Amino acid sequence: MTSTSSTTGPDRWHHYGATSNRSRSVGRLYWDWYQRIGPGDELLGDLTDCTVAELGAGAGHQAAYVAAELGAARVVAIDSSAAQHARSSNVYGDVCDLDFVFDDAATYLQAHPGSLDVVYSVFGALDFTDPRALLPAASAALRPGGFLVFSTLARYRTGAPPETECRPAGIATRMPDGSPGLMQRWVLGASVWRKLLDEHGFDVAYCDAVHDSGRHGEAPPMTTALFRARRRDEGPTTCTPPRKRIVSGGGRRDHSVQQRWHPPSFAVTSPGPCGGW
Repeated sequence: MTSTSSTTGPDRWHHYGATSNRSRSVGRLYWDWYQRIGPGDELLGDLTDCTVAELGAGAGHQAAYVAAELGAARVVAIDSSAAQHARSSNVYGDVCDLDFVFDDAATYLQAHPGSLDVVYSVFGALDFTDPRALLPAASAALRPGGFLVFSTLARYRTGAPPETECRPAGIATRMPDGSPGLMQRWVLGASVWRKLLDEHGFDVAYCDAVHDSGRHGEAPPMTTALFRARRRDEGPTTCTPPRKRIVSGGGRRDHSVQQRWHPPSFAVTSPGPCGGW
């Protein structure tokens, strides 16, 4: 299902969204830049009977997987790009319990207070929207006890360190008419994100970084920052916190984790929960 709301400005994702119209088998969620290592579905927790929104759903691959495989009651895939919205809804429009929404993420969230259990973003709207606008909107849209989960760049793609204040950088893009243009991207340090989350009503339950050394001559090293934050308001939630799975002696045991979780089988680079990078 699709719905449409007004968005403003030229579509800076026009050419990116028009490059392919094919579905892609995800198999599991990846949060890292190259979509190949690190934690997966468990960061979202148990989504049974939850209402979930992806902010900046892009091609729709992750949202389609969440709707089809993770038991959510409803998944709302939000994107402000007309090209991306058309591409994703054309490819995945028949997935049950998945709604594609063409809208600005903050605008949609503000218009639907208390409607969501989990909000997530994989290098999506949280990278390209001022967090001082998007975080309070996410807090308003989440039900008491709801979670915001997102991945973002821990450093610039050039390897330069992140910003120490909440300010964007201009990155090159191609406008719909083919002319060069700029878009804003927020690449912030861990302490900046923690401060922003705290100011807008979130308690950070987990944060870490996943480093991929890249491929020599083909792909540069990249470090992804991961955050899972709980809306501070007290109250019940229908969704459970994430569970880690520990394999020991050929058996599998589940342990609920509220504040600290260290996945056992991927490379992380941080001194501990919510440490600086």
